[in-house]
Amino acid sequence: MLGGVAFSLGLVLVIVAGAELFTGNNLIAMAWAEGKVSTFEVLRNWAIVCAANFVGAAGLAVIVFFSGHLGMNGGAVALQAVKIAAAKAALPGVEAFYLGVMCNILVCMAVWMAFAGRSVIDKAIAIVFPISAFVAAGFEHSIANMYFFPIAILQQAYYPVVAPGVELIDAAHMLRNLAFVIAGNIVGGSALVALVYHIVYRRSATAKPKDRK
Repeated sequence: MLGGVAFSLGLVLVIVAGAELFTGNNLIAMAWAEGKVSTFEVLRNWAIVCAANFVGAAGLAVIVFFSGHLGMNGGAVALQAVKIAAAKAALPGVEAFYLGVMCNILVCMAVWMAFAGRSVIDKAIAIVFPISAFVAAGFEHSIANMYFFPIAILQQAYYPVVAPGVELIDAAHMLRNLAFVIAGNIVGGSALVALVYHIVYRRSATAKPKDRK
């Protein structure tokens, strides 16, 4: 739970500072369903933002690694990072997909609720609980994985850590994990949040007064 609260800072920075996050941008499906944007524009946005998020996440992993941060607590931070990456690499594809679905339901709900906030504090409170829940539950967030895999790969390349499953930490397993998790994130955020809310509000707007009881 404490890790989830700390992890919430990432989405707070995205929302408040006006950054672009691929998983949050899955909500664009609502504008697509309304005919406000084309399929090409949606896919173009997702492709560019996802690629840029990977560059940012992997770049941050490089900075953190060479800062010596993983050596803290006698190398315990490095060991934990490697264990996390190994567990993600070992996930069966179907599990990774559905964990990605559940993750982005919560992430997109956090973004949706943050839109209702009028102040920074409002937005932060709206974000913390859903994000803490997905981290505590162990769901799969594609952009977070874009950080954990590179930093674990660097750790194993320079200062190998002995832990179960470390042989799976490589680029191939990273890409495999990301393929399933990204697909799950898209379904969770676009279909189960954006399109569901589109249907709900569209029905509400077109309903006759007597149907709104």
